[in-house]
Amino acid sequence: MADSWVNEAERIGADLHLELSGPGGRRAALIRALREAVRSGRLTPGTRLPPYRSLAADLGVARNTVADAYAELVAEGWLTARQGSGTRVAERAEPLKRTARVPKKAPPRARGPRHDLRQGTPDASAFPRAAWLASYRRALQQAPNEVFGPGDPAGRRELREALAEYLARARGVRTEPDRIVICSGFAHALRLLFHPSGHSGAPAVLRGPLAVESYGLGFHRGLLTAGGVRTVPLPLDEDGARVDLLARERAVLLTPAHQFPTGGPLHPARRAAVVDWARARGGVVLEDDYDGEFRYDRKPVGAVQGLDPERVIYLGSVSKSLSPALRLGWMVLPERYVDGVLAAKGEREGWASVLDQLSLADFLSSGAYDRHVRRMRQRYRSRRDRLVAALAEQAPHIRVTGVAAGLHAVLRLPPGTERSVVKAAAWQGIALDGLAEFRHPQATTDAVDGLVVGYATPSEHAYGAALDALCGVLPPP
Repeated sequence: MADSWVNEAERIGADLHLELSGPGGRRAALIRALREAVRSGRLTPGTRLPPYRSLAADLGVARNTVADAYAELVAEGWLTARQGSGTRVAERAEPLKRTARVPKKAPPRARGPRHDLRQGTPDASAFPRAAWLASYRRALQQAPNEVFGPGDPAGRRELREALAEYLARARGVRTEPDRIVICSGFAHALRLLFHPSGHSGAPAVLRGPLAVESYGLGFHRGLLTAGGVRTVPLPLDEDGARVDLLARERAVLLTPAHQFPTGGPLHPARRAAVVDWARARGGVVLEDDYDGEFRYDRKPVGAVQGLDPERVIYLGSVSKSLSPALRLGWMVLPERYVDGVLAAKGEREGWASVLDQLSLADFLSSGAYDRHVRRMRQRYRSRRDRLVAALAEQAPHIRVTGVAAGLHAVLRLPPGTERSVVKAAAWQGIALDGLAEFRHPQATTDAVDGLVVGYATPSEHAYGAALDALCGVLPPP
């Protein structure tokens, strides 16, 4: 077994003689050289080519140049690329028959990437199974019989009371249980607020147009568009969203504690200004506090809702702190919106499991939630520090931003390189996103090249390899 491993390692790292010459730059020269090596028989069908990083070092070219050349030759039929098998000469290596040039294709993203650095999900292996099971058992044993009937659309009173206490203590939210409505997450909250309720005939609680940050989740924009809501992008700068540019909108959606995805809190002056705007316009601020528990710089950033509970709708969930699989979230509402949201939700709880609600209530009131968040805050801070250290050592020319809080970082790239880096990452089985994925299609400010790197998703044992792989696809200085 050991000998076969050594032989395979030697074969993967074998020298490959290529002469790069002719017009069109290094990429075109490399493509011609590889084609000729296959056509002449020097590279026989099934031959495994060197990893693009090794070949780039041997040839003295950029790693992305080799990745692009491999991708072009795969698209043309000269090479094949499969997860776990590397890049090989095709069994019948010949160009695709065509009458026009086949457009360059991005390398296919492998099924089940080797390294998942996408933002948005916590470390699934760290879910507190034993503590959650203890809370579930206590909740089930103590549950009154009514729990097993139709649920209250506002959510279980036990959970709303526990949330009111926790949010006031940990996030500076000012509320009471009767102003909290339980939902299945942030997307569900948007639907309840902006979509008319077909089953009850209730009108939409809020109407557009809705101002949003110029970078955010496209999924949320799509959900709003499906409800007939036009979104208007607000530019971003180092102090957060330019709320001074709010015009005729009656509502604005912000991520003020940690702007998603670029990072950084909304400046205190702008927090006050957006509340003043809502008061003057009779409008409302939607505050998405998606990862407010995970702050690492010891500078407290509380909820904007605490400035004016009647002008801010506070939205939260356990998707980052515990798991998106629980499907539990909440809305802290101004009094005037409570009845409308309940009418939109319907007469019975049809979304969030009542038993899960009771379990979360116990998890909060027993202190298990605080202990879990503190433990994960330490783990994610360590993950962030390892990411920053790896970049400082292997790619010091890459600037890292947005790391004072949350579960992801933004890596700023040289202009014009984002697309090729994302493609090279996919080629190497690394799942991550470029900043362009989150840019509002009507944004007017200049686009910035960058990567959004989630450092929470990989398990502990896989994180080091994921960082090495990430650094391997970054552009050279």
